[in-house]
Amino acid sequence: MSTPPEHPVLDPVTAPPFPQAALAVLRNVQLRKNVAHATDVIQGKRNRLVAEKADWAQLRDAASAIRAHTLEHLAEYLLQFEERCTAAGGAVHWAADGEEARAIILEILREEKADEVIKIKTMTSAEIQLNPYLQQNGIKAHETDLAEIILQLGDGEPSHIVVPALHVNRAQVREIFARSMGLPKLSDDPQTLTAAARTYLRQKFLTVPTAISGANHLIAETGGVVIVESEGNGRMCLTLPHTLITLAGIEKVIPRFRDLEVLMQVLARSATGERMNPYTSLWTGVTPGDGPQRFHVVLLDNGRSAMLRREVDRQTLKCIRCGACMNTCPVYRQTGGHAYGSVYPGPIGAILTPQLEKLEHAQTLPYASSLCGACYEVCPVKINIPEVLIDLRAQVTEKQRATEHRFFDPIYLGMRIANWVFASAGRFRLAQSAARIGLGLFTRKDGWIHVLPGVGGRWTMTRDLRGMPKKTFRDWWQKREKEHGR
Repeated sequence: MSTPPEHPVLDPVTAPPFPQAALAVLRNVQLRKNVAHATDVIQGKRNRLVAEKADWAQLRDAASAIRAHTLEHLAEYLLQFEERCTAAGGAVHWAADGEEARAIILEILREEKADEVIKIKTMTSAEIQLNPYLQQNGIKAHETDLAEIILQLGDGEPSHIVVPALHVNRAQVREIFARSMGLPKLSDDPQTLTAAARTYLRQKFLTVPTAISGANHLIAETGGVVIVESEGNGRMCLTLPHTLITLAGIEKVIPRFRDLEVLMQVLARSATGERMNPYTSLWTGVTPGDGPQRFHVVLLDNGRSAMLRREVDRQTLKCIRCGACMNTCPVYRQTGGHAYGSVYPGPIGAILTPQLEKLEHAQTLPYASSLCGACYEVCPVKINIPEVLIDLRAQVTEKQRATEHRFFDPIYLGMRIANWVFASAGRFRLAQSAARIGLGLFTRKDGWIHVLPGVGGRWTMTRDLRGMPKKTFRDWWQKREKEHGR
């Protein structure tokens, strides 16, 4: 029986560089099949539903404009959200980084004397490593999203923003549930697996009085919070507990309730290929006798404010976490999400994670792209991901230039040598002659170089190289001049 892949490292600080992590994934044939099948299905559904919308281009423009406007006036809308949420009975906390956010949440849980919590999928909590932190402090976090249950019980990590367990197939899910739930005769029928998860969760919903959620949107106009999901488990977390803590990045705020009319249309189609999300929950503050009676919102910065300062980088924060860029990305489709070493994989992760880490870590992620532009074409809020990738590559290069390690980098040394050679016509001609002799040893009869040693092997590992011509353009031109008597 196949088993899930080894527990990956999704901490950008300790994760291996993308090329190293991707190489290990590329050898996992089953994982790649799982990812390819899942992304094909989602992408196909998305394309069909987008095609039926005659005003899809206008919807994208409108969604992009809403998000861009919000980011330009983010401080104003955040303060308005705090005012309206507080007036409705909620409590708003501001966290500069992950450490402060974890401390705030732990303090609230200790006030509640909680030793366990239920959670509706929140990537922001994974960003700040909340679950391990709570575990270290004696509090058990129970994920309630079906995909998150699979990963938690199987000691796995998410590989997709919308479908976190898309790299795990049905047989692997059955194995995880059978082992973790003590159900050795469990079949791999989807309905049976879902029923097992529902039975497992029901006790948690009815007995755990404290919950932690994420947020798709925070509405400044009303102080309300919006969560969209496909199963209904989230709604149980949002209504049954006595205390609810919502953790959200500061970029999740939107100006008005009416903005949802646009954003919900593009999100559902882009994320899961549906006309309307099955479960959309909206709540504002506290209502006596109905739902949680204590409500906290933790607004997380964690590097987001710094991203606002650069116009090119700022558009990264427009993201509504639909995952469409991953489903169409040729790199993600081959490597899955774990190779990115972050809870945010794919093209959006390649630009978001390095910025959240202030380019101290995850410096290889901006290079995890072919720059084909497919991600930009499907993004419902029109984030120009290739533009941001190129900008980040420039920032990484500038950062590396300031370190002495560059003198040991073969690529840097090679570019320095090339610069010296190209600066002189004589040296350039000499290099051409030497290259013709050297590369001639590796050029086959078909005129192509299929294998090179050393650093050159990185090129021929994935593509062939044309052999050097017998004469250069300069040689041809000089001969032509002589033949015509010029």
